Amino acid sequence: MLSYGSYVDGQDRPGTQWVYTVRASAMLRDFFGSVRTKRGLEQGTIAPEDAPQDVIGRCAVADQHEMEAALQSAARAAAEWSAAPLATRLRLVEVFHDLVREKHDEIVDLMIAEGHPSALARWEASGILANTAAETREFLASQMEHRVGTAQRELTVRRVADGVVCLNPPQNATVANVLLGVWALAAGNALVVRAPRSAPLGVMHILRELIAPALEAVGAPAAALSVLCSDAPATMRTWLESPLVDDVMYFGGSRQGIDFGARCVAAGKKPVLELAGNDICVVWHDADLDLAAEALTEAFYGSGQICMVPNVAVVHPAVADELLEKLAARAATIRPGYPEEPGTLLSPVLRPDLFKAVLDQALEGGAHLVCGGRRLDVAGARDEVGGLFLEPTVVRVDGLKRARDLEAVRHETFFPLLPVIVPERAETQGLLEAVVEFVNTNEYGLRNSMWTGDQQVIDRFLAGVRGGGLLKVNDSHIGFLPVLPTHGGTGLTGGPGGEANYPMLRTSHLQGVSVARGVRPADAVFTDLTRKASA
Repeated sequence: MLSYGSYVDGQDRPGTQWVYTVRASAMLRDFFGSVRTKRGLEQGTIAPEDAPQDVIGRCAVADQHEMEAALQSAARAAAEWSAAPLATRLRLVEVFHDLVREKHDEIVDLMIAEGHPSALARWEASGILANTAAETREFLASQMEHRVGTAQRELTVRRVADGVVCLNPPQNATVANVLLGVWALAAGNALVVRAPRSAPLGVMHILRELIAPALEAVGAPAAALSVLCSDAPATMRTWLESPLVDDVMYFGGSRQGIDFGARCVAAGKKPVLELAGNDICVVWHDADLDLAAEALTEAFYGSGQICMVPNVAVVHPAVADELLEKLAARAATIRPGYPEEPGTLLSPVLRPDLFKAVLDQALEGGAHLVCGGRRLDVAGARDEVGGLFLEPTVVRVDGLKRARDLEAVRHETFFPLLPVIVPERAETQGLLEAVVEFVNTNEYGLRNSMWTGDQQVIDRFLAGVRGGGLLKVNDSHIGFLPVLPTHGGTGLTGGPGGEANYPMLRTSHLQGVSVARGVRPADAVFTDLTRKASA
């Protein structure tokens, strides 16, 4: 069994209170028995040495003293680490990337143990590699510093670390998202991470086994990284109140996140928000419908509990019937199961009552059920009482104009539910412009995508769509690529100032520098200006 204390100032600090992690497949086999075991261990009625094999690890719960100690050590480390050369800090990312390759299977196995279906765990690991690939490192290096030499001066525009960055990862994808913090470190910041009490083990293990060794390999101060398992409200309050905190990377729902971002600004902190997505995928009349249907089924991966999956499709009326038929056939092949099983793509959904409410509202509002809508057990059998899984569900919505009256269209639902909007044939005049406007008026803006074979349509789509941190054409909606961002967006996805999120850039700030040789101040102030004025 893995065991981690709080990690502060390069030291492991065992605690008196622990959070235990039970293998997700054991929870599916015997939910109540697994919960009893977990509670028994955490309450001390079961000794750690008596824990069954399905208990895979534990993490100490940090107290207020440890939270404050982490910030103090981070502030000291940030002053030293920010002075390290950019090449050294980028070397950190390279070492980390190589460690991810080396420990790939270990990372995947741990995510599976925490409940990620195996195929999706591998997808997340591929995203970590793409996000830190050589091409990505080269691009970000080009953004961090630009030099121009003149006869008497060396002029530099550079990005400088903000200082202490605190990161609060989401509960649904802790490991993949927390590893974005390596870029905050590469900017020259110190990083303090909260491991959520609901899923702390992967965060603790991966940061200790990947980022801490990478920091050591490049000679960075160990205190540049702190990891604590702690309660969210107390931690957020500490971060907001501490004068040592500069930035907070926050993942969560839009309503709560926008409010938290405002509180950050009021407290003098920079919020880096990663909130909900409500992505739109457009399918045009000349699209490859087999490939488009394949991309749209990504809406059901992880039961739709992934912020960057397509949440809404807009399909040209000329091909809607054919596409819906292909989509329903593919949706029927997506099944639940234990996370270790290779074909599993659905995850448990803890609030199926909310799914039913959203689906009923759509059907009452005029949508038509194409497929799905039922609760399933782990074997894929219908179970409307105790089923923890939801059948991939597609509804058809006719007409663009009133589509956003439906909750399933207007907001991210976090369910395996895909509304397919089919514009009325009477709307086909100027339809592309109407679709672009529909995309632009989405309140969210994480990713948007399109399927078409017409280059002119592609050009008009790319020129017109302003929302979203990432646009993709004729490609997987969720697939990761080097150089391009994995996160970030506009509107309710990124909040005010939201954009494609490169954490190295978001946790640093621009600074101009001039180093002169033999310049007389009076000449710099007056002579140069006179010459410009007379030119």
